[in-house]
Amino acid sequence: MVSANADASSSRDVTTRGTPGTALITGASSGVGLFATRALVERGWHVLMACRDTDKARRAQAALAIPDASVTHLQVDLGDLDSVRRLAAEVNADGRPLDALIVNAAMYKPRLKQPERSPQGYELSMATNHLGHFLLIQLLLDKLRQSQHPSRRLVILGTVTANSKELGGKIPIPAPADLGDLSGFEAGFQAPIAMADGKPFKPGKAYKDSKLCNMITTQELHRRLHEQTGIVFTSLYPGCVADTPLFRNTPRAFQVIFPWFQKNITGGYVSQALAGERVADVVAEPEFAVSGVHWSWGNRQKKGGKQFSQELSDKASNPVTARRVWDLSMQLVGLS
Repeated sequence: MVSANADASSSRDVTTRGTPGTALITGASSGVGLFATRALVERGWHVLMACRDTDKARRAQAALAIPDASVTHLQVDLGDLDSVRRLAAEVNADGRPLDALIVNAAMYKPRLKQPERSPQGYELSMATNHLGHFLLIQLLLDKLRQSQHPSRRLVILGTVTANSKELGGKIPIPAPADLGDLSGFEAGFQAPIAMADGKPFKPGKAYKDSKLCNMITTQELHRRLHEQTGIVFTSLYPGCVADTPLFRNTPRAFQVIFPWFQKNITGGYVSQALAGERVADVVAEPEFAVSGVHWSWGNRQKKGGKQFSQELSDKASNPVTARRVWDLSMQLVGLS
């Protein structure tokens, strides 16, 4: 249950606040997305809360005392490309500008024995975390491009487990993030294929691979579109939000031990509220208006660490791989 008094501390100086605008956040009914909504509203922004369950989103909004006038609720199932198209059509038809798009929603089901499938037949974590967002980005780029905001931004939540330049990305449980030769995507990603590399299904790796695709997408957007559009494309890892609802499908023991471990051993733990503040910083504050950067705070929470530009692995930054991920994703979402 969310609390209106949840801990939050921001790294920003209020005197450096940027110009308020309108932002769309996916997965804003809980966790980091919900607290990023609150943090942006406190900065004067209007937030389009794009969620699968809008009733849940309204209850969460009320629990954090976020004013009704500061948000708009939009329904979307990111695992269903038709639902994504309906959301994009609704946003594009709205007279309100779109100044920032925040790709936050994610599903993680590490205990699955067999893959779940989207309505289009794709493995569901890749369909939700990457393909649905990839389509949404493509369909909203023109709207974002038309914004008159001084710093239009597209921000994607990454993860440490998809970046082998960081310790968390080196842990081979169940396997490191790796798209391989993309043969699964190339073959159409339909049953029995459930992994981007065409290999046997591993649910934890499927999540990591989908987040690797998110980070690749950020880099490719920067390469293709930043110079001509002026849009700032960034990703971030706000620290280990070890008690986020993302982990609700993990074993109960993990849900107890993992936050303790991150708080007391690694020092990487951050609260949902602090992570939300960091997302809002990357969306709204002038110091983060640097395209192509993957922002991180690393395991520096106890030392009051500041953000820094985290180096990405070759798997996340290789332009040849990125072009193939882009082209194959365009085919899979029906835009080629």
